[in-house]
Amino acid sequence: MKHLLSLLSTTPGEISDLLNLADQLKYENKHGIAHQRLKGQSLGMIFQKSSTRTRVSFETGMYQLGGQALFLSNRDLQIGRGEPIQDTARVLSRYIDGIMIRTFEQSEVEALAKYGSIPIINGLTDFCHPCQVLADLMTVREHKGHLDGLKMCYIGDGNNMANSLIVGGLKTGMQVSVACPEGYRPDSRVLDFANNYAGFSMFTEPMEAASGADVIFTDVWASMGQEGEAEERKKIFGGKYQVNKELLAVANSGCMVQHCLPAHRGEEITADVFESHADEIFDEAENRLHAQKAVMVTLMEK
Repeated sequence: MKHLLSLLSTTPGEISDLLNLADQLKYENKHGIAHQRLKGQSLGMIFQKSSTRTRVSFETGMYQLGGQALFLSNRDLQIGRGEPIQDTARVLSRYIDGIMIRTFEQSEVEALAKYGSIPIINGLTDFCHPCQVLADLMTVREHKGHLDGLKMCYIGDGNNMANSLIVGGLKTGMQVSVACPEGYRPDSRVLDFANNYAGFSMFTEPMEAASGADVIFTDVWASMGQEGEAEERKKIFGGKYQVNKELLAVANSGCMVQHCLPAHRGEEITADVFESHADEIFDEAENRLHAQKAVMVTLMEK
C-alpha cells in the first residue's frame, strides 16, 4: 500500500490491517506506551478546505508518532497562484516524507500521487473521505465487536461520506442501504461498484433504508462549497431525510448513530437523538486520530 487515495483503490485486506493497527495504536496511547514510529519524519498538510478535526488529528497524531506536521494553506503554496500540482508534488517530495491533502477535486490527489515520490493521504475531496470512514468502521467495530454481517444505513445527501461509507461498508462485509432524494444520489462510479454486491440497496424512502439497521449514518445536507444551495436543499431534504426517533424505531434494538460532524441539530439529525448517541459520535470523532495514525504508520514507516 503506497497511498490512501480512496477506499475504491484499497483492498479489504488493507482496510482490515489499518483497522487492526488503529486499535493497537489506540491501546498503546491509552496506556501511555510510546510509539514514535515516525521519528524524524515530516508530513506536509495541504488545506484547500479548512477543517478542525482533520488538522488537529493529523498534527497531534504526527507528534505522538515522533514526527512533525507542516500546515500548508493555499495562501502558503504556489498552487494558489497557478503552479501546476505536478510541480508541487515533485518539489515537496524532495523536502518531506508524506503529504496529506484536503481539497475539492479528486484529480488533485491523484496527480500528487502520480508525480510525487512520497505517500499521499486523501484527507477529503468532494468525491470521498476515506480517513473519516476508516474511523467510522473502527468505531462500529469497537461497539459491536465485528463488522461482517451488520447492516449499515446512510440517510441524506449522496456526498463524499456516502461514497466512502458504501465502499468501506461493502468491503468489510457489511450490508449497506442508502436513502437519498432523486438527483442527490452517490457518485455513479460508487454505484457501479456497489451494484456488484447483493448486500447493497438504494432507496428514496429513509424508513425503508433504515429497517433492521445496526448503525445509521448521516451528514449535513449542504457540504462545504455548497452554501449557495443550502436553502434549496432544506426544501428537498427537510422533514424527511432526518435521523429522528421515528426512524430509529424501525432499526434494530441498540442501533448506533454516527455523524462525522459538524452536525446541524434540527436538520439532518434531531437534538435528542444526537445527545442520546453523543458517546458513540464523539468516539467516532476521537477515532479519526487513531485511524489516521494507522494510515501514516502504514504508508510512511521506514
